[in-house]
Amino acid sequence: MSRTITYYLALISPFTYLGHDRLRAMAKAQGAAIDYRPIDIMAVFKETGAVPPVQRHPNVQAYRGAELRRWSARLGLPLTAKPRFFPVPLGLASGLVMAAGDAGVDAGAVAGACLRAVWAEDRDISDAATLAAIATEQGLDAPAMMAAAAAPAMAERLAANTRQALDTGVFGSPTYCLGNEIFWGQDRLDMLEDALAARY
Repeated sequence: MSRTITYYLALISPFTYLGHDRLRAMAKAQGAAIDYRPIDIMAVFKETGAVPPVQRHPNVQAYRGAELRRWSARLGLPLTAKPRFFPVPLGLASGLVMAAGDAGVDAGAVAGACLRAVWAEDRDISDAATLAAIATEQGLDAPAMMAAAAAPAMAERLAANTRQALDTGVFGSPTYCLGNEIFWGQDRLDMLEDALAARY
């Protein structure tokens, strides 16, 4: 059976940030591969009838904030409660992650750097200069990566990833798919690990 995790991720999602490194460590320990597929989370929300976080009822927003603080403390990860650059368009950052994968480098490391930029470093991942700096920090050829990230084909792939995610049953980020099983949320990583272990 396949041991590849299809990982649908929105680079603006705090819960994706909280689970990202744990997913990577788990996959490595289990000998599983990860297929990184950035998605347009706003398009997902629109089609599934979900309300974006900033438009949710104050009670929901307050609980979400409490959950983020709890998970941040539990995992020992820094997290800015109200980042300056949230939400922002994700097309260029998503393109950078896909371009990294195309170049044969670690797309997951680039995705992690983008997630940290938003939630731990208060940086704007919709800004080309910021993304070029992230590419350089990751040891990449920033001009080449940014040119690839901005190509029209990347926007088409982002839309295709999003369509495939929706057709699969995805409604939020992070979502991890293993075979025909869907695991939504970083708090389902233990269940994903159990499913992986059963595939030896």
